[in-house]
Amino acid sequence: MENTNNMVETKPNFDMEVNFEAELEKYLNSDFDEVQEGSIISGEVVKITPNYVLVDVSFKSEGQIPVEEFQDSNGNLTVQEGDKVDVYVVSKDEVEGAITLSYERARRFKLLDELEQLMEENGTIRARIIKRIKGGYHVDLGGIIAFLPGSHVDLRPVPDMDALVGQEFDFRVLKINRRRSNIIVSRRVLLEEEREKKREELLSTLAEGQVVKGKVKNITEYGVFIDLGGVDGLLHITDMSWKRIKHPKEMVQLGDELELKVISFDPKEKKVSLGLKQLVPDPWENITERFPVGTKLKGKVTNLVDYGAFVELGDGVEGLVHISEMSWTRKLRHPSQMVKVGDEVEVVILGVDAERKRISLGMKQVNPNPWDIVAEKYPEGTILEAPIKNITEFGLFIGIEDGIDGLIHVSDISWTKKIRHPKELYKVGDIVRAKVLTVDKENEKFTLGIKQLTEDPWLEVPDRYPVGTTVIGKLTNITDFGLFVEVEEGIEGLVHVSEMSRKKIKNPKEVFQEGQEIRAKVIHVSADERRLGLSIKQFQEEEEKKRAQDFKNKSSAAAGSNLGELIRQKLEQDNGEQA
Repeated sequence: MENTNNMVETKPNFDMEVNFEAELEKYLNSDFDEVQEGSIISGEVVKITPNYVLVDVSFKSEGQIPVEEFQDSNGNLTVQEGDKVDVYVVSKDEVEGAITLSYERARRFKLLDELEQLMEENGTIRARIIKRIKGGYHVDLGGIIAFLPGSHVDLRPVPDMDALVGQEFDFRVLKINRRRSNIIVSRRVLLEEEREKKREELLSTLAEGQVVKGKVKNITEYGVFIDLGGVDGLLHITDMSWKRIKHPKEMVQLGDELELKVISFDPKEKKVSLGLKQLVPDPWENITERFPVGTKLKGKVTNLVDYGAFVELGDGVEGLVHISEMSWTRKLRHPSQMVKVGDEVEVVILGVDAERKRISLGMKQVNPNPWDIVAEKYPEGTILEAPIKNITEFGLFIGIEDGIDGLIHVSDISWTKKIRHPKELYKVGDIVRAKVLTVDKENEKFTLGIKQLTEDPWLEVPDRYPVGTTVIGKLTNITDFGLFVEVEEGIEGLVHVSEMSRKKIKNPKEVFQEGQEIRAKVIHVSADERRLGLSIKQFQEEEEKKRAQDFKNKSSAAAGSNLGELIRQKLEQDNGEQA
């Protein structure tokens, strides 16, 4: 039995009420030559089945078109029986009377024609972005999918490209390729045209002193670029606030809408300088009246630098506390040793320069200068006891008051002892007794002495050892230029190399040794210079003179005695001395 399910319904479709003669006449008079392959012709929807829509185009048979071509995105039919529709003739068979039609192609080709005309006229089309793809987006132009390159979405790179999917925009058609069915559209071209139009309008009205609105376009370390609507202006960091800021991001973010003042405008170069702080009064006006010198007030530390700390005294007004004005007693290497950003500190106004917008502040001046107290409490000559806080090669540091140390120089420890390092005699923490020598408030120096607690023994040396006195001492040190001889504890004399002997001595260490007992004559003495000059040579010469005189005296007293015996004794004596 023949399968009738696959049979194609052809025209004419006779039923009992059809006028056979009329239909035959119509069929015979049809101009089938008008139905050309590749053309778009008009037809009538004559029947709709679950799978197909039959369209009569006055050919030998109706064309079957898949029902999907007549459904919208939600699957709903967009036609009904009796509707007139344009269709595309895909193919036809004159012999069999069969024809293949496409509603989708007809619609597409018509849309392409409209888009080409739109492109020639530089028109715009409203469309929806439906999908993000590599390099850009798919845009639905009402049945035809166009490509929107990522670079043509906006004037600037889009932070979140997925956020644009599903949104409608106006587009300009840039290119159409019918053979490949490729269409390229752009949104940026329209935005550029709009920006240029606004730019020209803005440039014609822009003037210095004018208040304008703009959007933050870019942020740099030195300022902010503002889009004024086709023209970019620069808001420099120094014109953002009357107070000090480290970076513009402290005040604005990308996309912020701002109201600004035009500081300067160059129409030729099209450069605009903008100001934000100029919209509010200058807090430095009448600054000397608001902050008179000597005023004590509180402020907040806003910034630290190597040379000091900036303190905010009021909205937009800052002063500098120099590192030297932070403490009376501490020698600071960096302000962070005293304060940190955010601290509330008490300061005193030291100076105001309204023209240069600078205020000098002091922290130490809030309290009395401890050096004034020390100078009054410990006048020169005061004897005190205090602990050793530190020991160095050149002396001892003694704790006097909080933050103030006194120095006992190594030369002021003893009148007589030679001290190579104070650690030989003291250690940190020892309590020492000393006399105040000087209190220098301007240079912040406090000096003391231990030896000054007793009289200088050198003051009595000239009386005890006048020139010509014979002394006996112990050799303590031998140098190339002379010998150091201790005549009593703490008192040393010097025998210069020229005073060692009548004979020339090239190397004293070959003739003398440390610890040897020495006899010498005092040839120079000075308490002020603390010098005692000695001479072995003079002592020997004087001794020889004495012996010669003794010999002469003995010779006269021994008259009549044996002269030869006397001469022999003299020779033996001389030989003994030379040995």
